[in-house]
Amino acid sequence: MGAECRYEVAQAAYVKLALHALKHPSAAVNGLLVGRLVEPSSTPVVVSVVDAVPLSHHPHHLPLLPTLELALTIVEDHFATQGEGLAVVGYYHANPRRDDADLPPVAKRVGDHIFRYFPRSAVLLVDNKKLEEAVKGKSREPVVQGFIKKLASGWIRWEQSAGSKRTFYQCCPS
Repeated sequence: MGAECRYEVAQAAYVKLALHALKHPSAAVNGLLVGRLVEPSSTPVVVSVVDAVPLSHHPHHLPLLPTLELALTIVEDHFATQGEGLAVVGYYHANPRRDDADLPPVAKRVGDHIFRYFPRSAVLLVDNKKLEEAVKGKSREPVVQGFIKKLASGWIRWEQSAGSKRTFYQCCPS
């Protein structure tokens, strides 16, 4: 876990999660990130996210954890049968309020669950303000914030990861 790590999100996955959030702007939106660990002979290790699987959208809250666990199992099984080495490597979430840029407890819990099976997992939080600006053509900044799990301090934004050389690329070729 101590090695450098880079997260690449394919354009198709990035667009899918953004469109999911745009379609339901006043709802909590979530989904799974599917990809693979690419370990080149040199560092950094790359986590390549190739797809996003929308799970739910609800105006007040998200479904109970058993429902999410069932969805996680179904998605894992589906991609395991594809034979491409794909697995669930993370989670994405959009808060229902435009001004809410904090990672909610439910996203942390789902992230913790995925982390148990994939210790380099990430949680992407859609920044609703940046998404709105991007749609209006006012910004070309990434519309997601990345979070990684640090055992001592929980889920932290990548830029808060002192001494870490983790980088994030949101639109890489698939």
